[in-house]
Amino acid sequence: MTVTSGTTKSQPTVIGKTLFDYADELAVEVPTSCGRTGRCHECVVQVREGMALLAPRSDAEVFLRDQYRLACQAAVVETEGDIDFTPLRRQPRILQPTLAAPPDNLAPAVSRDGDQVFHNSVLLGRARGEPLGLAIDLGTTTIVMELINLETGQILSTSSSGNPQLFGGSDIMARIQYDGAKEARGELQQAAVTIINRGIREMTRRLGLSPPNIYEIVVAANSTMRDILFGINVQSIGQKPYKSKTEHEYLAGDRETTALLVDAREVGLRVNRQAKLYGLPLVASHVGGDAAACLQAVGMANHARETVMLVDMGTNTEVLLAHNGRMYAASCPAGPAFEGGLVTYGMPAYEGAIESLQLAEDATASGYATIENTPAEGLCGSGLIDLLAELRRIDRITAKGVFTDDRKRSQITVIPERGITFSKEDASNLAQAKAANYCGQFIVMRTAGIDPGSIDRLYLAGAFANYIHVDNAMEIGLLPPVPRNNVAKVGNAAIAGARDVLLSHHKRSSLEKFVRSIHHIELETTPDFFEIFVEGCQLKRMPDNLRLLAS
Repeated sequence: MTVTSGTTKSQPTVIGKTLFDYADELAVEVPTSCGRTGRCHECVVQVREGMALLAPRSDAEVFLRDQYRLACQAAVVETEGDIDFTPLRRQPRILQPTLAAPPDNLAPAVSRDGDQVFHNSVLLGRARGEPLGLAIDLGTTTIVMELINLETGQILSTSSSGNPQLFGGSDIMARIQYDGAKEARGELQQAAVTIINRGIREMTRRLGLSPPNIYEIVVAANSTMRDILFGINVQSIGQKPYKSKTEHEYLAGDRETTALLVDAREVGLRVNRQAKLYGLPLVASHVGGDAAACLQAVGMANHARETVMLVDMGTNTEVLLAHNGRMYAASCPAGPAFEGGLVTYGMPAYEGAIESLQLAEDATASGYATIENTPAEGLCGSGLIDLLAELRRIDRITAKGVFTDDRKRSQITVIPERGITFSKEDASNLAQAKAANYCGQFIVMRTAGIDPGSIDRLYLAGAFANYIHVDNAMEIGLLPPVPRNNVAKVGNAAIAGARDVLLSHHKRSSLEKFVRSIHHIELETTPDFFEIFVEGCQLKRMPDNLRLLAS
């Protein structure tokens, strides 16, 4: 029997060998900083097959659940079966910045005067060279970082990786619950800090620079991810009214902004000892600093005379709308279905993921493309959208997700040569994720009193949205039927917004003020929310006239 790790390579199972031993033999990178003693908790892997063939969890693994193990602790005790595992720090496709031009007037909070470095006029110490800054998009699924020269605005290096916090759950609510468990407390923060430090070390080493040259870090993240990084208790975000401790303090008048500013070393980030860590302000509830960053990146405050909507799709989707001088925002808990979870052959946008797909009339693939043109392992979000739209186009699935040739059929085979199937349950999970996005967009537009045709510009933000086939997304109701020429993909707007405020303390201050004016909509309090959600579960276009559904 064999051990594999997401490749065609394999090794025979041998009693006593650990998954870390196999990672070495299979040339799979698994991080560690403790010499494989179980102390650093960095070598978390997901065991996709063969958990029963491994030794029981050790004391060092008490914080782990389900399919997750420490590679250095998981030793083979049984050889009658196959084992397949994958590290959590797998390299996703990097979405290159599309809004990367340095601003005309650089005004970072960090400045240099001779051989002294200041942060907002406060002396930090002697300069170690040109001051550097770090912009971070800390997402639920992926983490993107940019190392930036604060005096020129130049992006020196970019780093990205899968978020290793996956062992705490694939969505925000699961991570909140996980972080509240006594035996797991602090593990999610440590995982985030470790991956950021690793990225810092790799980027500076490539350029022959030193981490102490980094004097400020700006992080864009949703409310939960941000507060976990800063070491703030996140349990209140998981309970009504779903607000962070920071937001409660702001509403009580105990702080002037929901933005955060602390010494980076307090969190554990290995940069200059006097460096600052800034967390972008929250809009409200789950609409966090990543949404604020997106607003900054597209200049939403400047669209006073237009009707503009921004949709940042992900495990937690944010919808923001500017109309008639007012700003509206809502958060949609879409879940992980389009990010690789809850779908049998779903996967993140890693090498081998099917990103586009066409079907023949018999519902098998007539053509598809994978990331890096490697053998197909599964379907990422854009491929899943194409699959749903194609199944509807050839009339092999109803709007309610039932296979048309046999209502009792449980699954079909889409890629026979790779054994990739698609089931009725897969369709149901995708439909519910789609419905969450649908509800957010529908209710925000209806609250503002507009229909999709009234939108002058629809910005699609994030790596997921950047690669989707927009027409297919509209056909299944994932996006509203906005005039096609009015749709613009803006790439990773969160990292662009973080970079913007890193390079301008004026923009930082303006953004903190701007988010206070946004009207936040609690979707679940909408009287007909359930009816809209049920309608949104159907794989069909959103109506052009939103008043077709009773309000």
